[in-house]
Amino acid sequence: MSKRQDALDYHSTGRKGKIEVITTKPCATSRDLSLAYSPGVAEPCLEIEKNPNDAYKYTAKGNLVAVVSNGTAVLGLGDIGALAGKPVMEGKGVLFKRFADVDVFDIELDTKDPDEIIRTVKLLEPTFGGINLEDIKGPECFYIEEELKKTMNIPVFHDDQHGTAIIANAGLINALEIIGKKIEDVRIVVNGAGAAGIACANMALTLGARKENLYLCDSKGVIFTGRTEGMNEYKERLANDTEFRTLEDAMAGADVFFGVSVKGAVTREMVASMAKDPIIFAMANPDPEITPDEATSVRKDVIIGTGRSDYNNQVNNVLCFPFLFRGALDTHASAINDEMKMAAVKALAGLAKQDVPDSVRKAYGNVEIKFGREYLIPKPFDPRVLLHVAPAVAQAAMESGVARRPIENMERYRESLEALQGRSKEIMRALINKAKANPKRIVFPEGEDEKILRAAQILIDEKIAIPVLLGFKDEIEAKIKELGLDLSNVEIINTMRSAKADHYTNLLFQQRQRKGVTLAESSRLIKKNRNYYGAMMVKMGDADALLSGVGHHYPDVIRPALEVIGKQEGLSKVHGLYMMVFKKDVVFCADTTVTIEPTAEELAETAILSAQKARHFEVEPRIAMLSFSNFGSTEHPLALKVKRATTLVKEWAPDLNVDGEIQANVALDPELIAKQYPFSNLKGNANVMIFPDLQSGNIAYKLLAKLGGAEAVGPILMGMKKPVHVLQRGDDVADIVNMAAVAVVDAQEAAIA
Repeated sequence: MSKRQDALDYHSTGRKGKIEVITTKPCATSRDLSLAYSPGVAEPCLEIEKNPNDAYKYTAKGNLVAVVSNGTAVLGLGDIGALAGKPVMEGKGVLFKRFADVDVFDIELDTKDPDEIIRTVKLLEPTFGGINLEDIKGPECFYIEEELKKTMNIPVFHDDQHGTAIIANAGLINALEIIGKKIEDVRIVVNGAGAAGIACANMALTLGARKENLYLCDSKGVIFTGRTEGMNEYKERLANDTEFRTLEDAMAGADVFFGVSVKGAVTREMVASMAKDPIIFAMANPDPEITPDEATSVRKDVIIGTGRSDYNNQVNNVLCFPFLFRGALDTHASAINDEMKMAAVKALAGLAKQDVPDSVRKAYGNVEIKFGREYLIPKPFDPRVLLHVAPAVAQAAMESGVARRPIENMERYRESLEALQGRSKEIMRALINKAKANPKRIVFPEGEDEKILRAAQILIDEKIAIPVLLGFKDEIEAKIKELGLDLSNVEIINTMRSAKADHYTNLLFQQRQRKGVTLAESSRLIKKNRNYYGAMMVKMGDADALLSGVGHHYPDVIRPALEVIGKQEGLSKVHGLYMMVFKKDVVFCADTTVTIEPTAEELAETAILSAQKARHFEVEPRIAMLSFSNFGSTEHPLALKVKRATTLVKEWAPDLNVDGEIQANVALDPELIAKQYPFSNLKGNANVMIFPDLQSGNIAYKLLAKLGGAEAVGPILMGMKKPVHVLQRGDDVADIVNMAAVAVVDAQEAAIA
């Protein structure tokens, strides 16, 4: 199938287009209807009449943006008209929602009269919290934005201008830092004197570039003082007193090139004529002024970015507008001003210097992404952009005086943004905050592993835990240097040379001498198997928790922990749990990793421990003891085992909300339970699922992850005397950080107990 047909099918299959309107309140009963509309709706209307700002409280205005266009400059297509541009505007709404949870109405205006657009948009002010002007040709777009900003009391932002400028100049800041040049010293050439080109030039001047060093070009050549052909007031403001007349003239000796013009506008010869370490942002779409391959074929010192996703340093406006509006809407800003734009520039530039999460690397083919010539700008699918740009914009709105609802606690605001990205982020942030209240020492036996080192940096930076790394000091320090991390204060222990190795050896020998372990073997295990050394550190209180498994099989981690630390007194064995996080719900599944064929007593233990762990995550447990039978509907030994386990849980922990044996679909349907099994103790849909054996539990959690779209947090080991958790071989840095937070909270509670 052709790419053209793929695109047409994408937009036409099923429900037409890409957006829909859904309700946020229930409307299933006559009471709901009376509140949503007449007569109940009159109450918020009267409140807003008394206080117009209450519109942000009682309506969607505070999270609603209008994407307004007349289709006269649709990206890559030109003047195709308002109706033909509608798919693009719907697409803009999709991006707003996907990246920052901002709702959008797209509004296509069938007029080329700028004053008519201004009048129409001004009349829309009661409906929206902000206006995003889109794909309106220059110079009319400048006039429209300027006039609307004068008269409207909500943010007005022309993304084609400022979005491109913000991202390109963020890249410029970092590129100049890499090559060691100052912005006030460099010569900048901008090719394309439309909305984006003029905005890029003005932003560079705001950053400190000198006007006499900046040359704006259009299709007729350099914009110079005194030129009359093809001029307007916006070009006139950037005219330079120069002898240069052509783009080729201006490029000779230039340090920086911003291109928002046409394919092929820059030749290899022009690149060759530029100054040392030239910076080129060739942003014409769909094809740049010059491709990276063409530019680097001329010289290797070039730093280049484009607007395309198949090249490095992509200038993509989705890095800006959703998050800029998020910060503006959340402060009820009356405008988006230069201070807020500059805050976005600096936030993007700063983010590019931070370690890139594995989730982002995976999204881009598992390639190495590290700050440098080929990574100046964050990737569009980096979830951290929301958490950096929106707070920076909100802070700038408050400091510049346009915020009507100041944010009192910026840390809580960041957490609320994180919650927008999914329930798992919200839950893990709550757990991380617990960990940060009293960080504990976590020993990592795989100290030389890249992911462990990158996770250690986050644990230190966020004050979640105090990592201790096991391994060869020289090897670990070399890896730290290679990764550009700052772990200078982290303790590194070479188990072969450790001062405590002999002491640990004797302790292990005393513990295992009647289980076939000799003194020589104890020495070998302590010095050469770091999982044994790490477990002994935890046993002796030299560390508070152990985290291992990125490079080991599950049994290779759990066996040393069981032999050295052991299970809690009174338990038959340890148990494994996964937290499955959906968009709105959280479900705990156990046992998924340890006990293959549990007894009724072991199932009861699993249920009680799982309930305790659910409460760690601020989730009140509702436990379903799962089977293929519902409350005695099938007389089979497997169902009877689950029935007995349920009885034991009720005896051992009578305060728990638990019932069984029960089928999974019934456990998740409280109405069905109420109708067919009114005697059941299970109130509400279950959120802790206890599986009858490891086979069913392991299969189920993996299906939920792959087919159900749940995020799996775990495996969480329950029942150890001291905190030990096993990482998975495929875990990324974020998974390691999450499990470290779990381990710290476990250690905190163990210390209290």
